[in-house]
Amino acid sequence: MLVADPGTAADWRRFRQEFTDAGPERRREMLRERANQSRTADLHMIGRAGLGHVGGDMSVLDILTTLFFSVLRVDPEKPEWDDRDRFVLSKGHTAGALYATLAAAGFFPEAELQTFAGPLSALNGHPNRVKVPGVETNTGPLGHGLPVSVGMAVAARLSSSSRHVYVVLGDGELQEGSNWEAAMTAGHRRLSNLTAVVDRNRLQQGARTEETNTLDPLDDKFRAFGWDVLEVDGHDHLALHEAFTAPRGDRPTCVIANTVKGRGVSFMEDRVEWHHKVPSAEQIVTAEAELAR
Repeated sequence: MLVADPGTAADWRRFRQEFTDAGPERRREMLRERANQSRTADLHMIGRAGLGHVGGDMSVLDILTTLFFSVLRVDPEKPEWDDRDRFVLSKGHTAGALYATLAAAGFFPEAELQTFAGPLSALNGHPNRVKVPGVETNTGPLGHGLPVSVGMAVAARLSSSSRHVYVVLGDGELQEGSNWEAAMTAGHRRLSNLTAVVDRNRLQQGARTEETNTLDPLDDKFRAFGWDVLEVDGHDHLALHEAFTAPRGDRPTCVIANTVKGRGVSFMEDRVEWHHKVPSAEQIVTAEAELAR
């Protein structure tokens, strides 16, 4: 198991405090810069490894950054703290985005990112809970994260814990029937301590989601299963923060975050081939320059 980087964890705490004290525009700028730094780290990880899912990483990083740097009750130096919020990345193939975020928060040294997908590395192509602090459950086979998260929310309620469970799902992943069994159970049990976030970039491996299996009207489907639903721009950090921290009723919440696959890199945006295409060294230079603007 990797261990925390105390210096980076201290920086993360200062970031969180500054965010709390800042006004709206400063908050927006802080999260935008932090997300783009993680995008740059992710590009270099995938370039070194020669594999990864860069398009989905880019679309989900604003969601992950907002959660870890402004919302989640977690402690990078105490990843097993009993009353921590739980976070599950159901779309586990975007592990690179999660690793970049966890390292930036100090869950483990950022130097470990250089080992991504290498021999004996803890940073596998899909997240592993026995190797990486901050990973609550192994994911990769799609359709498993929401069912596990429902179980976590039930467990929190049974133990009278105030912890909240957040799970990020891919939209193509919602074609798996197990998600809808879990959604039905969460609605039936009125799990108000559960928030599902859909990374709605409308692309999956090889095609657009609506060409493969129509998901819309996605909001109405979740409402029919007993959920409250919010729909936001998944790259607007303040809108995400507001959705994640809004007062909750007595039902689970689904946040549909409308995103763009490959966000932040012009030649990747909304291009299906960047689901798992690997950028060249020259493309990484170009992408890094765009992200630094």
